[in-house]
Amino acid sequence: MSKINIFGMGGLNENGKNTYVIEIDKDIFILDAGLKYANDSMFGVDYIIPDYEYLVKNRKRIKGVFISHAHPESCGGVKDLVRIIPEIKIFATKYTKNQMIFDGVPEKNITEIIPHKKIVFGANSVFPIQVNHSTPESVMYVINTADGAICYTSDFIVDPSMLGPYHMDLGKIAYVGKQGVLALLCESSFSEKIGHTSPSHHMSSFFKEVINKNDGRVIFSVLHSYLYTIEGIFNAARDSHRKIVVMGKKLQNIINMAIKEGYMNIDEKLLGDLNNINDKNAILLVCDERENPYGVIEKIIHGNDKYIKLNSEDTVCFAQPKYDENEKLFVKVENELAMLGIKTITIPKNKGVSLHASSEDLMIMISLLKPKYFIPVKAEYRYMVGNANLATDLGYKKDNIILKQNGELITIVDKKLIDKNEKIFVDDVLIDGTSTADVGELVIKDREMLSENGIVLISATLSKKTKEILVGPEIITRGFIYVKDSKEMIEEIKRISEDIIVSNISNNYVDFNNIKIEIRDKLSKYFYHETECKPMIIAVIQEV
Repeated sequence: MSKINIFGMGGLNENGKNTYVIEIDKDIFILDAGLKYANDSMFGVDYIIPDYEYLVKNRKRIKGVFISHAHPESCGGVKDLVRIIPEIKIFATKYTKNQMIFDGVPEKNITEIIPHKKIVFGANSVFPIQVNHSTPESVMYVINTADGAICYTSDFIVDPSMLGPYHMDLGKIAYVGKQGVLALLCESSFSEKIGHTSPSHHMSSFFKEVINKNDGRVIFSVLHSYLYTIEGIFNAARDSHRKIVVMGKKLQNIINMAIKEGYMNIDEKLLGDLNNINDKNAILLVCDERENPYGVIEKIIHGNDKYIKLNSEDTVCFAQPKYDENEKLFVKVENELAMLGIKTITIPKNKGVSLHASSEDLMIMISLLKPKYFIPVKAEYRYMVGNANLATDLGYKKDNIILKQNGELITIVDKKLIDKNEKIFVDDVLIDGTSTADVGELVIKDREMLSENGIVLISATLSKKTKEILVGPEIITRGFIYVKDSKEMIEEIKRISEDIIVSNISNNYVDFNNIKIEIRDKLSKYFYHETECKPMIIAVIQEV
């Protein structure tokens, strides 16, 4: 019999950052290592990962990180995790492995796995089962223990028509259920959507209509990780006698790899090059990045793209998921395109490219696996509750449905749940650009202040011998007031600053610390009285 601990480092009550830790006695298995993209309030932050402190402390116990599929929300944190724990082993299918290598994960850390082939770790083993999703070779994981299986679905739908690298083996899932499942960690994103997700994700007919009804160029904005959607565009263009031009090195590399490895079965005669970019009937694929949504399209709109110049005959089709946090930005982009006379097309409400399990898909998975304990994961809390309600509808008792937040520990000893309300320390690490250090909340607060109220810099130079003011005080402002129209205010700032400096000089001694404190205090009150703004105030006083 075993002692099993389960907790989320990310992915509970949030979208993204999916990282789940399974401890079986002394062995640690990590399911996914994702990132979460920053929202508009996190100024300058590109993405967020979990604080891996717990994993660093227990690095010798880690058997590996098992990546379910090639979406950043599930594998985007791997590069950072490898940097922190260089010896860590990553397990992934071939397609996911190739994607992570494109993103900078060292190949030597990645062990390629084959769906439906068991990986043994002493008394325990890990069994990957292929599932239907929008990226090839997506898998769910079954960790076999002496007390039964622990299953993690990751993202999936149920669609028997998806074949090859998108196929789902329901028979193997049912077989696992018959062997006995102790716990099921099941995705929750679409738990409140009634019915099946399929067939709303079959987009080829919609894309074909877009291509056939618009005579000029058609520009499709896609996400590189949604290969199923990209293949749907190629299939739709098959009989159109148009050339498809793939823009962007990363998207080209992914499509070339997918064709070479057999993940995409397309007529390569469809592929054009830069010579076809201005053809009247060309199809252009441009790739947005989740950390910079609609950034490529905005670049094109403003005439800053090196190759693509819009004309009134063009049609722009957004063939990518729409996220709530980007809705304002999307409306802005759509409005800018309208002002240029460009027709825009978005995916209809009855269609979708996000392949997450809806209510019927979830209930099929629960019914096939028949877990003793059901653990909703991968979504905001309301959708996790919606997933729990589906289990209740299937006859599960509330005591066997476990709802937790990041860091809250689930302990199962000898197949029985022991809830001690224990917590593991988890936190967010904010990543800015190529910096590998946590940006931190104080930096974000400073950036917020700068964005809202600007900055005022007061500088003065004193004589080292006499302590008299040699230069200044000089006033520099950015994002606060327009200097040419505020000469009286600038003079008053100088007067206040000079009085403070002089009052803090006595007996040939300068109290630099008190000068800075008083300048910040008195000027902040003065600024608020005059402008009702609170700019950041920095005082630089030096001696020469």
